[in-house]
Amino acid sequence: MEHPENSSEYKGLTVNGGVEQPPLMNPYLGSMRRKRRPVLSADEYVEGILKGNVTILSQAVTLVESLRPEHQEIAQQVIEKCLPYAGNSVRIGISGVPGAGKSTSIDVFGLHVLERSGGKLAVLAIDPSSERSKGSILGDKTRMEKLSVHPDVFVRPSPSAGSLGGVARKTRETIVLCEAAGFDKIFVETVGVGQSETAVHSMVDFFLLIQLAGTGDELQGIKRGIMEMADGIIINKADGNNIEKAKLAANQFRNALHLFPAPESGWTPQVLTYSGFYNIGVKEVWDMVYNYIDFVKNNGYFEYRRNEQSKYWMYETINEHLRDSFYNNPLISSMLEQKEKDVLGGLETSFVAAKNLLETYWNEIRK
Repeated sequence: MEHPENSSEYKGLTVNGGVEQPPLMNPYLGSMRRKRRPVLSADEYVEGILKGNVTILSQAVTLVESLRPEHQEIAQQVIEKCLPYAGNSVRIGISGVPGAGKSTSIDVFGLHVLERSGGKLAVLAIDPSSERSKGSILGDKTRMEKLSVHPDVFVRPSPSAGSLGGVARKTRETIVLCEAAGFDKIFVETVGVGQSETAVHSMVDFFLLIQLAGTGDELQGIKRGIMEMADGIIINKADGNNIEKAKLAANQFRNALHLFPAPESGWTPQVLTYSGFYNIGVKEVWDMVYNYIDFVKNNGYFEYRRNEQSKYWMYETINEHLRDSFYNNPLISSMLEQKEKDVLGGLETSFVAAKNLLETYWNEIRK
């Protein structure tokens, strides 16, 4: 386009044409599109997992976490075939109040354990899910700077997807796949303090609770349920001006532990202080963990606990399938809205409405 300013009556004034603008669409976009991943069979997944192929392991975990029926069918076949190769790891559950430094501690703990005894480590970090996108919102993997690039470490952040207290529903099955792939150490990190600890406690051998000192809520951390589940309690950030506060908090937790009944394992839970950031006291923490594992293996509690966990997850799976079957039943789905209105309108009590729905469901099943 010719500018009028370039005419002879405006001598000495020139307007350049400017830089040509690039197209709005990237011309290379078509060639940059990723090729679709080939669909593997269950046997191919198992073969790759047993060889320790981390890419195939990641794909298998994705199948396990998927809600699509065709993915679930393949995932269950893979898990069943991997089961004979599982169970040869030490599973550690790590939890604590938000901000306690769980991810930083796991980064330090993982390196210490690998240097100490070698082997391979899998870290299953359970992220809380976004209510909008249902995806992970904490990005734990980005805060495990050293482990996430270590050749013998598999870090898998999984969104909790609204399941029990933030624990990923499929973590138990993921542990089986990781063990079959040769990972002899498994860390399971939970979102925080709450119901999630019950689920994690039922899938690990040692439950480690991380606490903080000097935050004004030491007594808030002393809750009967959490304390009774913990096999060891560690006070993080015991460095600098916080050392005395950490020692005081440790004494408070030790005194609280004396009020609780002795654990089934016969082990007396210990309370230690450490600093994940400065790598102080980490060896003592893992001396405690390994002493516990030796202790429960010698007295038979290790195998007993594993058996109890297997039984627990059998019943959990039954409950889950029954619940899904109930809510996915077309007749029940069509009745639920009306029953809600009846309850809110005072036409029926909650108990009568629930009883009617269940009777309808069982009658439908019997047909």
